[in-house]
Amino acid sequence: MFRMSHKFGSALRIAAVAVSAVSLAGITSGSASAEDKKLVILGSVPGLKFPFFVHMMNQIKAEGEKLGVEIVESDGQVSSTKQTSDVEAAIARKVDGIVISPNEVDAMAPALQEAVDAKIPVITIDRYVAKVPDLLGHVGADNSKGGEAQAELIMKMFPNGAKVMNLQGQPGAGPAIDRNKGLHAILDQHKDKYPIVFEQTAEFDRVKGLSVTEAALASMQTPPDVIVAANDDMILGAMEAVKAHNLSGKVALIGFDALPEALARVKDGSLTATVEQFPGLQSSKAVDKMVAFLRDGKAPEPKTELLTPITITKDNLDKAERLGEIQ
Repeated sequence: MFRMSHKFGSALRIAAVAVSAVSLAGITSGSASAEDKKLVILGSVPGLKFPFFVHMMNQIKAEGEKLGVEIVESDGQVSSTKQTSDVEAAIARKVDGIVISPNEVDAMAPALQEAVDAKIPVITIDRYVAKVPDLLGHVGADNSKGGEAQAELIMKMFPNGAKVMNLQGQPGAGPAIDRNKGLHAILDQHKDKYPIVFEQTAEFDRVKGLSVTEAALASMQTPPDVIVAANDDMILGAMEAVKAHNLSGKVALIGFDALPEALARVKDGSLTATVEQFPGLQSSKAVDKMVAFLRDGKAPEPKTELLTPITITKDNLDKAERLGEIQ
């Protein structure tokens, strides 16, 4: 029968205790790190060349800082390929969650599905991706109602009828589609009184808003009574074309997004109105919902939350989210 020496047995007991201590330390430190681990969330917007998305990103980061989470900033650069690459990099990094305003809803669907398949929760802002049904949630504005609000303001301002020029947003972008749909839903019921005499995309871009409006006005025998645009950048570009044709004050101008610059123009009377869709509130709500889920397992309720846009004129400037940013 084999007999263990006292010295050898003592060595084994010491080793066993050491291994147990290391294992326990590993479990303890692992539990502590899991509890203390700082959440990492990808915050992604279509393009920081647009003031609207700069504001949205600033609110995402501010809410992340307030809640003690790390926000990884992604500028999609108005490219679904670039934004897809950013999402894939975040998946590889194993971020805890993704809060994103997709550049194009259909083009971004595969990348967001990849994130969902990797068990990374995704909340979309502003632009809803219908092709990915298992998103954690969505916070946005009811853009169709925003377009309806523009149409209703036109009818209120011109009870006897008006010729309308419509600058549409970026093709494929959910807000552009829905805002256009809402505008048409109201005006198409009264085509005889409110005909849309010109309609073309200017891709949410100010320079294109100027050039498209310039070309349209040059081709018309009589100018439209109102120009409506799916965002403020386009209407601010259109304003320059209107000035160049000596039509300032003769053509009503209605934008969308309530950017500080647009609000300043509403205040001084050079812009008739804009639409407030509360992008900062959308962004902070999305981060709040994501953190609540990651920390407490609380799924957003309701899964889709849509804020109701309102038109902003001189009469209700105080309702604008970014009024304090006017220089």
